[in-house]
Amino acid sequence: MSKKYPYIYIFAAVLLFTVSMNISANDRDFIVVIDPGHGGSDPGAVGSSSKEKGINLAVALKVGNLISAAHKDVKVVYTRNTDKFVGLDDRAEIANRNKADLFISIHTNAVRNTSVKGAETFTLGLARTDENLQVAMRENAAILLEDDYMQKYEGFDPKSTESYIIFEFMQNKHVEQSISLASEIQKGFVSYKRADRGVRQAGFLVLRKTSMPSVLVELGFITNREEERYMKSAEGQNNLARAISNSFTGYKREYDRKRGVPADAAPAPADKKPATGVSDATVREAAKDVTVYKVQILASNRKLARGARELKGYSSESYYVEKGLYKYTHGETTSATEIRKIRQAVRKNFKDAFIVAFRNGEKVKQD
Repeated sequence: MSKKYPYIYIFAAVLLFTVSMNISANDRDFIVVIDPGHGGSDPGAVGSSSKEKGINLAVALKVGNLISAAHKDVKVVYTRNTDKFVGLDDRAEIANRNKADLFISIHTNAVRNTSVKGAETFTLGLARTDENLQVAMRENAAILLEDDYMQKYEGFDPKSTESYIIFEFMQNKHVEQSISLASEIQKGFVSYKRADRGVRQAGFLVLRKTSMPSVLVELGFITNREEERYMKSAEGQNNLARAISNSFTGYKREYDRKRGVPADAAPAPADKKPATGVSDATVREAAKDVTVYKVQILASNRKLARGARELKGYSSESYYVEKGLYKYTHGETTSATEIRKIRQAVRKNFKDAFIVAFRNGEKVKQD
């Protein structure tokens, strides 16, 4: 080392190390963990004709597919991509183990008052209202299905209000970013004309151990017949997924700006993507090895207009193309039991309706 300029070399070495670290950090994928609430032996809230776990999974997979399509620098990880049970702490551990930058837990709400409707997004904190506390109690009750839950969750009783005092003393260093994302998501729901129940706080076990900005989304109320029909439908699920994925895009853009990462051309909102000749729901099917069932109602040698007489009031947006024919479908679920119920209802208008199955966007023979 030169005796005349020793500090120049030291400065240059430090500068080179800093630049290389920044390049490495910028090259790293942004990781978002998407958590479809409940699953397997835990159905979550139950409506008149559907279960929360199925709605959560369908919307979560669509959100992940939309994000992946719009952001090449984002890696999507699911806590579950099939109908299986995953413990609440295990969900947080998946996010932590993957060094996630964001955690989004997707749920469906339920109350005794069947007229209540709307979407809301929660961040971790002490519930300031009884209404928020009841939501947390219902979601946290999933731990009762876990083995040794008293030991695993250190004596936490999801049904006891006293247990929730612990959330008053929890310091979440990511609270500002979490609230920012929650606010973006609520704006997204409003853009799709969903009733806005706002950003709220409550003590959710699934959020307490995550080491990154985290939110829990309640898509709507399965106990409200109108909202249940919407959340079960392909159109409703697509809209809900687009609202969340577009909100993620806004959050990610601001995240990159603060880190000094050059912004690429802004991805088009999910509902503005060019048509492909195949419905959005078909193109963005479930993640690997997840079978999605639909009911085929009719086939046409031409694309039918919205409100076409042949559709008898059903949507013209859910279709796939096979051997030159436009094949229109109704309903979309990962549950074989639920799709049989949908088929039974559809046969009142289309007596020859039958079930078709898709995996990774491709039509497959049913198992």
